[in-house]
Amino acid sequence: MIRVFFLTVLNKYASKWIVLFIDIVLVLLSYVIAYSIRFNISFNFNTFNFTQQLPLVIFVSIFSFLLVGSYKGVIRHTGVKDAFNVFFAITIFSMTMGVLLVLNQFFTIFKNFIIPRTIILIHYLVSLFILIFSRYAFKAFYEIISTELQSITNILIYGAGDSGIITYGAITRERNNNYDVIGFIDDDPNKINKKIDGVKIYDFSKIDEGFINKNNITEIIISTQKIKRNRLLEITDKLFRLGISVKIVPPLSKWIEGDFQANQIKKINIDDLLGREQIAIENPIVKREVENKVILVTGAAGSIGSEISRQLATYNLSKLVLIDQAESPLYELQQQLLQLKKTNFVAIVADVRDKKRMTEVFEKYKPQKVFHAAAYKHVPLMEESPYEAVKINVCGTKNIADLSISYNIERFVMISTDKAVNPTNVMGATKRVAEKYIGCLSKQKSSTKFTVTRFGNVLGSNGSVIPLFKKQIEVGGPLTVTHKEITRFFMTIPEACRLVLEAGTMGIGGEIYIFDMGKSIKIFDMAKRMISLSGLKYPDDIDIKITGLRPGEKLYEELLANGEDTTKTYHEKIMIAKTQEMDVELIRSEIINLCLNHSESSDLQIVQKIKKIVPEYISNNSIFEKLDNNL
Repeated sequence: MIRVFFLTVLNKYASKWIVLFIDIVLVLLSYVIAYSIRFNISFNFNTFNFTQQLPLVIFVSIFSFLLVGSYKGVIRHTGVKDAFNVFFAITIFSMTMGVLLVLNQFFTIFKNFIIPRTIILIHYLVSLFILIFSRYAFKAFYEIISTELQSITNILIYGAGDSGIITYGAITRERNNNYDVIGFIDDDPNKINKKIDGVKIYDFSKIDEGFINKNNITEIIISTQKIKRNRLLEITDKLFRLGISVKIVPPLSKWIEGDFQANQIKKINIDDLLGREQIAIENPIVKREVENKVILVTGAAGSIGSEISRQLATYNLSKLVLIDQAESPLYELQQQLLQLKKTNFVAIVADVRDKKRMTEVFEKYKPQKVFHAAAYKHVPLMEESPYEAVKINVCGTKNIADLSISYNIERFVMISTDKAVNPTNVMGATKRVAEKYIGCLSKQKSSTKFTVTRFGNVLGSNGSVIPLFKKQIEVGGPLTVTHKEITRFFMTIPEACRLVLEAGTMGIGGEIYIFDMGKSIKIFDMAKRMISLSGLKYPDDIDIKITGLRPGEKLYEELLANGEDTTKTYHEKIMIAKTQEMDVELIRSEIINLCLNHSESSDLQIVQKIKKIVPEYISNNSIFEKLDNNL
């Protein structure tokens, strides 16, 4: 209560006049000290003359402080400028006293005004020290009082290198954070038990529940620029089990103008825990290949298509043509680009399955490059609707690919999926059929270069597991996972789209590009991390429910089909899949037949035709398994 009263008085009633009054009192105190020092640390001096001088000292000090305005500064925010103002005011005071002393010797303005010259000098030094020191002492006292009234967060900083030291400095400078850095953590045995600015460096292996409880640690900030993602996973998993909040310092490239501020420390998120290095592809060839070109993007309103569109919009295109049959998402993308002051684009509501409509678009805009992202991608839904899967994933792709040849498109880039590899479901199988059709066209003589890119799962895409987990956490759970051992490859949407743009410049056509996506991630482990990242505990706060594999769902995804291998490209993270030889004319005719006759076929007949085109397609946990048994 006393502290609260003290702070209230300071914040509301500590006016500049009180500061002025205290400064004058300190000047008088300094005057007494100066006399005492002058007379050998004693009071053996003429006290009558001393008391006669005090009114003049008060008057001159008031004059000096009013002239400079040093009393106007907010004491609890004292800085270098405030110290300089005090120095200036005391200098004026001492000079004025010195001038008056000299004048009085010649004209006897004041009686009994006899001041040893050394008093002026001693008083100058003493008062300067006391006034500046008092301000900083008051500031420190205020900070101590205010900090004790607020909740203090005891933290550890992981990383005792340059980044960790910079983070420590930023935290200690920023008082509003109320952080108390208990120690550093590092894996380097040469640093363990040493100190940085008096703060001890601990071995990470020693950070256990006992240490956390003893020091009341509630948060750990990871501040190292070179940490490997696998190590980051190990660290965060251990800390989550200890019930500690984990934050991370952003990469050096994201520091504001090269300077790090404490408010840039952010909560660690699922993107940071991919278990793989995020890859930024910077290629000037992309700029050269797309600038001043008309580029068409199908499925432009989807997760991948919209990011491709946003990245393409940053270049100096002749025209960006955005195609999607989903009206509202396309409108949202249009508004985003307009807010970014992009005007060299057109958003068209159209369906890639409608060849007449697509022909009109190609004829009007005459695109030079096509990025084909339009597709149905939800495995359970497509397992129920093979007709729709074929119509968009196969026939829609065929329409755009055929038009690309007819209109002499320079490059056609198709976005495929790892589910097309040894497919076990309708969605993956139709994407594999589309891949094969593109492969057939690439064997023909045409000026169009065809490219396929295969992706794993993308974080944050529509219908992906991450948004689903977030929604389930918001309603209190449980999180649903189909199998405890199920794994998936993951990348971020911007990464995936950088790859698409890169693929649009590589090769001679006919290649299937795959990405080095690192290790696959257990969905069950990801679910536990999502719970921890939300500040909750598994299973106490939110449980995870195993629901069983869905129709057509794989336990493990693959990036290469049976019989496929890879060759390197000039980028170490991008590889080309060596595809199997196929009878081009036979496969092409079967795909054309599938598109022509699928509307008159039953689901079983459609899937049977797909299995003929894609022999490695073996259904899993699906009603179509009986077709495999009959083969």
